[in-house]
Amino acid sequence: MNKIGKTGVLLVNLGTPDEPTRSGLRRYLSQFLTDRRVIDLPWLFRNMLFRGIVAPIRSGKVSKLYQRLWIDEGSPLKVYGYRVAEGVQQALGDDFVVELAMRYQNPSIESAVQKMTDARVSELIILPLFPQYASATTGSIFEEVMRIFKKRELIPSIKFINSYYDHPKVIDLYADKARQYNLDDYDHFIFSFHGVPKRYLKKENNYCKCDGNCCKTIVPDNQFCYSAQCHATAFAIAERLNIPKEKFTVSYQSRFGPEEWLKPYTDKVFEEELEKGNKNLLVFSPAFVADCLETTIEIGYEYKEEFDEMGGERLDLVESLNDDPRWIAAIAEIIQMNTVQVREFS
Repeated sequence: MNKIGKTGVLLVNLGTPDEPTRSGLRRYLSQFLTDRRVIDLPWLFRNMLFRGIVAPIRSGKVSKLYQRLWIDEGSPLKVYGYRVAEGVQQALGDDFVVELAMRYQNPSIESAVQKMTDARVSELIILPLFPQYASATTGSIFEEVMRIFKKRELIPSIKFINSYYDHPKVIDLYADKARQYNLDDYDHFIFSFHGVPKRYLKKENNYCKCDGNCCKTIVPDNQFCYSAQCHATAFAIAERLNIPKEKFTVSYQSRFGPEEWLKPYTDKVFEEELEKGNKNLLVFSPAFVADCLETTIEIGYEYKEEFDEMGGERLDLVESLNDDPRWIAAIAEIIQMNTVQVREFS
């Protein structure tokens, strides 16, 4: 079947406030925390709690953190996102239309979809900028795209890319970033992923026990499990770097609220390693492809400050992929592989 129009490529990240101010953070947090896939409380209670109480209270404190994160061009997540989108456009050529979107705030998914519609694309590929699948990130993006197209009469062929947690080029790039450090200088290595409540994983899959054992191997029953994919990413990077299993830990950060999240918690792992005499740690954040609040601020400043106060000597963070040309090339390859599949079955 001959393809008439261009292929649309939508690169989507989680989101970032439009400006690092209290009002900017209030808008962002209100949208983010009322997503049912992020907080699964009943709609009315969720909106009253987070729009009316949490977002107004937390926006002041969080805005100060974003002010530390902000660079001259703006939010790093958005700055690097635009650079990556431009690079992927150049790599793929004129048969493609590449747009960046954010699940929360701007540029919105709906505005990017409209640009695809105006460009008369015949097929659309959605690539979330998260290597591992999670309902609160990738799942939310897919749901938003479907919500938008539900209102439209004309719908192109759509391909959703679920994950690429073990893509060889992505794994190689994370490993290469780590090779910028002398690995022999470190006592232990930590792969820190964004946390999720245990309950979320258990309600998605009865196979998941959240005990650290069911995640160590990918099988049909857990192929879409966030924790299993995180472990697969960490194990693959460690293998590339010849890091033995006893010298690295998979952990989770950024928890909030009273319920139990995936363990071990990254900050607790730091304490445990110090108790063992491991004072020099190298941290990876392979759930994030661009520098953001969770990497630059949470790990690079807050966790590092706590680590130093507890007697640690060295805590380094492996740089995110950001706008590395090899990352752009990997995205282009993922898109091209999936474009072939879309064209064959359109």
